[in-house]
Amino acid sequence: MSATLLMGKPIADKITEELKKEIAALKEKHDIAPSLASVLVGDDPASKSYAGRQQKSAVAAGINYQLHELPGDISEQKLIDFIEELNRDSSVNGIIVQIPLPEGIDEYKVQSAIAQKKDVEGVTPANMGLIVYERPRLCPCTALSAIKMVESTGVDVYGKNLTVVGRSAIVGKPAALLMLQRKYSATTTVCHTGTAKAGNLPKHVGNADILIAAAGSPELIKGEWIKEGSIVVDVGFNWVGGKAVGDVEFEAAKEKAAYITPVPGGVGPLTVTILLQNTVEATRWQLE
Repeated sequence: MSATLLMGKPIADKITEELKKEIAALKEKHDIAPSLASVLVGDDPASKSYAGRQQKSAVAAGINYQLHELPGDISEQKLIDFIEELNRDSSVNGIIVQIPLPEGIDEYKVQSAIAQKKDVEGVTPANMGLIVYERPRLCPCTALSAIKMVESTGVDVYGKNLTVVGRSAIVGKPAALLMLQRKYSATTTVCHTGTAKAGNLPKHVGNADILIAAAGSPELIKGEWIKEGSIVVDVGFNWVGGKAVGDVEFEAAKEKAAYITPVPGGVGPLTVTILLQNTVEATRWQLE
């Protein structure tokens, strides 16, 4: 039997409806509409496309959206100075810096300059640290989207074996840490290039009741490795021969998994909505 497809749009639509209510309540109680500032450096086509999706979704939800387009030859210090201006601007509730940045600019330094309570991507050291202490406020959007996908199945994940493939700072690591929270209590394994080099990736994937694939490598995970009846959340988005594919060999995997996210249509549509959810949460945090 083929797996049930986990689609991102229905979950995103449900969250958006809740956000509209929360935004209306903020306007009524505090006379404030959440505002999101997006910083785009240079002319990366993918970043411009992502910013366009952000703007469309933000406006639909009732969030004010500002796109700041800066020249690709801006210095790192001038970019940080600009972010600090946004930090001081009380009319801005959330800040996102579009990645990638031009060569020669340190992404970590730039993202670390964002004020903790305006960090709607959850990328600052302070917000990452709150996840470790099980007190998350603003979490990385894609990592949280993956968790929402798991939650949407309604399966009790307590004590289940979770394998995360990929250890990036914005997806793999935070997803693993979020699922380690006591409310989930998944037994968590994180796989990476060292795991693959040792030849142990199939074993860990095959042991996973829940698999979150976030390696950024097309069809790295073979369908035959997937555990029968598992939940597979594929965060990967790779172009191969003009077609979008995930990190999981989808056609074979869907015959073994109980639930699986397609690529495209799975995690992707939810990520922008989580960004907006974080913007509303950031606004509330600033009002405390």
